[in-house]
Amino acid sequence: MSNILLVFTGGTIGSTAVNGTINTSSKQAYKLINLFEQCYADAKNQNFTTIQPVAILSENLFPSVWETLINAIEAENISQYDGIIVTHGTDTLAFTAAALSLYFNAIKIPLLLVSSDYPLEHPQANGLSHFICAIEFIKQRKEAGVYVPYKNQNSETLIHLGSRIASCLQLSGDFISVQSKAYLSFKDNVFHQQNNINKLDCKQTQLAPRFSSRILLIKPYPGLNYEHFSLDQVDVALHDLYHSGTACSSDAWGENHTLVKFIQTCKQKNITLFMAPAIKNQDSYDSTQVLIEQGARMIWNMSLEVAYVKLLLAYGNFNTNDEITQFLSNNIASEIIH
Repeated sequence: MSNILLVFTGGTIGSTAVNGTINTSSKQAYKLINLFEQCYADAKNQNFTTIQPVAILSENLFPSVWETLINAIEAENISQYDGIIVTHGTDTLAFTAAALSLYFNAIKIPLLLVSSDYPLEHPQANGLSHFICAIEFIKQRKEAGVYVPYKNQNSETLIHLGSRIASCLQLSGDFISVQSKAYLSFKDNVFHQQNNINKLDCKQTQLAPRFSSRILLIKPYPGLNYEHFSLDQVDVALHDLYHSGTACSSDAWGENHTLVKFIQTCKQKNITLFMAPAIKNQDSYDSTQVLIEQGARMIWNMSLEVAYVKLLLAYGNFNTNDEITQFLSNNIASEIIH
């Protein structure tokens, strides 16, 4: 008998389509269990304790929802469970996976986030297969940590580390891990190793579920005008980078279009500017070196989603620059790519 804490949060997997509109439904959450019981031979040996701390479409997620979710999970006696399954929408799945991975970095049981690309009634919906994979992971692997099982269309189910799954690919419902390196695959009820990940170098860190609300995230694009950003009520800016770890450092199109000038503006307002994602190696582009020399701080070797959430936790939990710097550099949930 497996004892599983099942946490419903809404999302497409907890929604129904009515007259062309998809929205969350209180009844739909338990439809997942009903479908599972109909098609899973060993269903009677799965004991679910269900809670529903929130019911939202994941595009409406706010960091305070993570606090609510974490508090609800911790209100349960986690030690009595073999695993935890959290249902979630796909839009912000990677961000919540990052948040739970970092916060529950010392968890001793598996926690899996399960989502669906379509409402469960849809013939192409993958939500039930993800749920079954999560159940099997808890039964077979019993591996502590945060994971996301996901089956792209016309592909086998992959198990992603929660700290390494990237946001959904554009104009599709498909997910990949950073560098396209999933942790496991799941086929014919058997898990297969895809990539070895050393979890032994992770530094367990106790955190409070406090996420700063004063972090600004900026994405680069040709023509970006930094004068459009108000820095009121901002303590930290995180600047996304192109795939090569770069952003515009040229003033050829005017100072308001170069990150160099924006770094200086941030300095004047006592705002720290971080950049991510980028892989640290011996060679880097001149533009990147210029930005670092101007005072931007690079968060190396982790996804944008994790870098953003880690900053929220850093500035929500720590007060000194040394503490924040140490926390950002520590590998606590296998989020740092070696």
